[in-house]
Amino acid sequence: MGRGTLRIYLGAAPGVGKTYAMLAEAHRRVERGTDCVVALVEHHDRPRTEVMLHGLEQIPRSEIDCRSAVFTEMDVDAVLERAPAVALVDELAHTNVPGSRNAKRWQDVEELLKAGIDVISTVNIQHLESLGDVVESITGVRQQETVPDEVVRRADQIELVDMSPQALRRRMAHGNIYQPDKLDAALSNYFRPGNLTALRELALLWTADRVDEYLQQYRGEHNIRTTWQARERIVVGLTGGPEGRTLIRRASRMAAKGSGSEILAVYIARSDGLTSASPKELAVQRTLVEDVGGTFHHVIGDDIPAALLEFARGVNATQIVLGSSRRKTWQYIYGPGVGATVARESGPDLDVHIVTHEEVAKGRGLPIARGARLGRARIVSGWLVGVAGPVLLSLLLRSLENGPGLANDVLLFLFLTVAAALLGGLRPALASAAVGVMLLNYWFTPPTQTLTVQDPENFVAIVIFFAVAVAVSSVVDLAARRTHQAARLRAESEILSFLAGSVLRGETALDALLERVRETFAMESVALLERASDVDPWTCAGFVGPAPVARPDDADVDMPVGDNMALALSGRVLPAEDRRVLGAFAAQAAVVLDRQRLVSEADRARRLAEGNRIRTALLAAVSHDLRTPLAGIKAAVSSLRSDDVAWSPEDEAELLEGIEDGADRLDHLVGNLLDMSRLQTGTVTPLIREIDLDEVVPMALGGVPEGSVDLDIPETLPMVAVDPGLLERVVANVVENAVKYSPGGEPIAVAASAHGERVELRVVDRGRGVPDEAKERIFEPFQRYGDAPRGAGVGLGLAVSRGFAEAMGGTLDAEDTPGGGLTMVLTLTAAPGREQAQDRTVLPAEATS
Repeated sequence: MGRGTLRIYLGAAPGVGKTYAMLAEAHRRVERGTDCVVALVEHHDRPRTEVMLHGLEQIPRSEIDCRSAVFTEMDVDAVLERAPAVALVDELAHTNVPGSRNAKRWQDVEELLKAGIDVISTVNIQHLESLGDVVESITGVRQQETVPDEVVRRADQIELVDMSPQALRRRMAHGNIYQPDKLDAALSNYFRPGNLTALRELALLWTADRVDEYLQQYRGEHNIRTTWQARERIVVGLTGGPEGRTLIRRASRMAAKGSGSEILAVYIARSDGLTSASPKELAVQRTLVEDVGGTFHHVIGDDIPAALLEFARGVNATQIVLGSSRRKTWQYIYGPGVGATVARESGPDLDVHIVTHEEVAKGRGLPIARGARLGRARIVSGWLVGVAGPVLLSLLLRSLENGPGLANDVLLFLFLTVAAALLGGLRPALASAAVGVMLLNYWFTPPTQTLTVQDPENFVAIVIFFAVAVAVSSVVDLAARRTHQAARLRAESEILSFLAGSVLRGETALDALLERVRETFAMESVALLERASDVDPWTCAGFVGPAPVARPDDADVDMPVGDNMALALSGRVLPAEDRRVLGAFAAQAAVVLDRQRLVSEADRARRLAEGNRIRTALLAAVSHDLRTPLAGIKAAVSSLRSDDVAWSPEDEAELLEGIEDGADRLDHLVGNLLDMSRLQTGTVTPLIREIDLDEVVPMALGGVPEGSVDLDIPETLPMVAVDPGLLERVVANVVENAVKYSPGGEPIAVAASAHGERVELRVVDRGRGVPDEAKERIFEPFQRYGDAPRGAGVGLGLAVSRGFAEAMGGTLDAEDTPGGGLTMVLTLTAAPGREQAQDRTVLPAEATS
């Protein structure tokens, strides 16, 4: 039995109609005679969705007991036993109740697919694992239920269920999605127009990328090489030279003119040695490409124009951006250049843009890594000049009635030998000298047309010619070798210098270092492998490039680092002269890996130390601050229950009041402990909305004695963007702390004022104040300044207040009060505009999670 197919309805937000579309598809299939069942569908009491379930067979759910409650989940065994052709499974990212067959619902779906059952499912864009941070930055809500991107990408069909934000909000207002009591909170928080627009864009772009994968697969299967201009893709050809930054910025401006345009920067390295570009400059250009939203690609190819066009057609590009050549005028004798060749060979489906820059015609200079190594064209030219040149020269001189004479003939042949040495090196020059000697002897030395030399002076001239030719050839070849070695050493020194600089700068990105190795040596993939001992298997500590090797023995090049670590490279075999630089890279990779692990261990130790400090303080608080009110409550209760004492009504009232005060203190202490725990674990998620301060602050003063606060909040203040519940807790904690330390019952001042886009709330007391060096310490957990009496709290109030303030995007700081005392300054973000302030309602504190 083959594997089943998976069809997914993808939406930007809840309520766009994914489940409805899935059920509509099920009805169409049932009408066509397909065996289709509902394995699990969540209609969330939406009447229109619930109606769509009528007429469809539903598999009963399994019941699971968890924490004294009964929950229902999809019965995987029942679905497998029923074995339908198609099963409907809603909410693919759902986390199953503990005790279920699988932890996640997508794992249940995987079982159905393996059993040959086709599955239709739904998922929202915010549940994709790779988009969790992006969605949280947009909505302020961290999605706890996620599904791996690969699960969704493997789907045979993905259909986007799209709806405009305005239409979705109207659907919500009509009560088609949520109950009426939840509408206001939903519309003013998660379902704001800006949130919905951003989520919709995410869904459209993600689906477009998936469509692009289908398109690339189709073009590959059908061997389609022409460009389909579905959208603009701009390929930027980089040489590693300084003009690359200009080309990237120019391509970015071109892409900005068309929505959905894509930038792909490509560097093409030759396959026969170190690359000809500076790794430092390539790293800068890679960062610039990523900053403008493009991608960087590294391609290996000896024919640069062909490789560039092959890459552009492979990614279905529509435009190529190249820089004007840095060659000097005389250097064009070697060929038309990359830009002209690409423009000539691009065809009608690729537009080629040649961009001018400051480095035009300034010369390329010696390649940093390749040096003066002779290319194939120069070697062929050297052989032609060295072998065919003397023959043609002989024919030319023989055609003259009165030749220039033997001395001049020797000089002409010597010139060809030197030219062959300059073009092709030592071997063509030696061949040219040998051919020249034979031709001089046979045609121009009496007696001609014989190899005999009659005059001794002519014999000396021929010998001297051959000796000079060999000497000149050797000198020219040696100079070329020394130039190449100098260029290699220059390239190696620059690489090693940059590598040493990265050590001094403390760079700890292993992937970046491995990518630099891949670019420097023009390899396909690089992996850092390690093992615990000689008998343990190799594990990959980091890699770049496709298909990294799993063992050093499988690599084209491996560089050991100690006994149990190796750098493995795939792509080609490196010459021995390159392994010295590779060894430096390997040693640095090991250092970077060790540094990363040390940093991780230091962070873990710091967290453990912080946890130990908090636990110690918590034990101290529990041992005294929590036991003190408990002891008072215990004593009062024991007194009331005593049969041998007749308490008067006044005494009973006093004892009951003591019990109530102790219980209130316990409630306050436990509440602060729980709030601190939420802040430590990062589970505070504020529900930001616009509200007036005079709606929240008065409610926060209920826990202080009447007359202990002078309140001054102008009606002209702008609204603030806060979570009302969290703001109330912050103000209550700060005010209660100020009242506690205010001398002689002197009232404290609570005043608000606006400063641009910020609103400040100041709580002013006239107490002893706090020195400057202790102003930050009072906001740390379990800190009580000075001679605070025991039983006055565990020192969490200000720590919790600052944590809540920062969670809402505000700040809480301490300042000196002029004339003595302490002023707490709570800074909040002002809402944009006030014209809608009268239409706002306060969310209940229970809405804060």
